[in-house]
Amino acid sequence: MLSQLTIRNILAMAIDKEIESQRLYRDLSQKMMDAATKDVFLHLYQEEQGHENLLRKYLRGELTEGALRQEQALDYKIAEHLDQPEISLDMKLKDVFLLAANREKSSHEFYLSLAAVHPLGRTKSLLEELASQELEHKQKVEFLYTEVAFPQTDGG
Repeated sequence: MLSQLTIRNILAMAIDKEIESQRLYRDLSQKMMDAATKDVFLHLYQEEQGHENLLRKYLRGELTEGALRQEQALDYKIAEHLDQPEISLDMKLKDVFLLAANREKSSHEFYLSLAAVHPLGRTKSLLEELASQELEHKQKVEFLYTEVAFPQTDGG
């Protein structure tokens, strides 16, 4: 079944992934005591909302230049993007950051593969921009991971 998804199916799945990411970052922002970390998660939450809005525009047919027919079947080979471990309440913060970084990596690769099948045009450029933003998210979360996993000590 996954090998014969349509653009419409892929966009719906991508929207669901963006909503999951929004929930993750919103929830994490509410749990953080450090203001800077809270702000990072709120920023990521807002960017994921923007991604969802862009994908919804594509789904509604508002992106036309370089867009594919929504009924067109393509093999995206995206199963690896769907198998993500669930977050548990007893996870260590560094593991949550690592999970988030992997999710962002998966999203980056997903948007790159989606852009690769589109012809040159506005839609391809927007998908490549989404991929770039997901990579930036990964870098931010990895920075937070290093801060938690390898904290500075008074000795340096």
